Amino acid sequence: MPETPPPARPASPLASRDSERLRWLRERRPREFEARTFYHDASFGVDAVKILPGEYYVHDADDLLLMTVLGSCVAACLVDRTAGVGGMNHFMLPDGGSAGRYGAYAMELLINELMKRGAKRERIEAKVFGGGQVMRNFSTMNVGEQNVRFVDQFLASERITVVSRDVMDVYPRKVCLFPHSARALVKKLASTQVEVIASEETVYRGKLNKAPPTAAGSVELF
Repeated sequence: MPETPPPARPASPLASRDSERLRWLRERRPREFEARTFYHDASFGVDAVKILPGEYYVHDADDLLLMTVLGSCVAACLVDRTAGVGGMNHFMLPDGGSAGRYGAYAMELLINELMKRGAKRERIEAKVFGGGQVMRNFSTMNVGEQNVRFVDQFLASERITVVSRDVMDVYPRKVCLFPHSARALVKKLASTQVEVIASEETVYRGKLNKAPPTAAGSVELF
């Protein structure tokens, strides 16, 4: 059985952002490639987990928001509405090894964790985001386009229906998922943030190149 964090308490003007549950989440030992950056999201008034490149997270309630920021990377949000469970990953490259930064492994990690939480493969739906061409140095080899092409092919081969998507173009995105209800929101970020996100991805890709691989609904804008 999955670990159950303490329930979120109703917010109050004097409540600390570091709630009991946030402290519990930060102190527990994460699974390999599982996201571990927890915070209180003031915009939605809920605790949240930020999913960084190479990470994933699965949850079964809407009191914990799943969030990530994407440039050329792709995030797949997979949900089983019947089981009330959903998750998100964030991968940088289509394939290349057994690590969360590679799409093939990231998708298997997410599907397997969903099924551990009660999801059925035949009921899983997908919402796909990202793959923007925000990195000028990759204009001749569009990594974002490769990531989108990969995830489309993977989901088709697994017979997982894509119910909504917001991909490609030239801008970065902020993506939020409420896992129990399967509500997903995407925000296209201002052009002033493109250079920052592209720079962060370039730095992260540099680290990856030096490190060997280890063994239904519409899009809602906010």
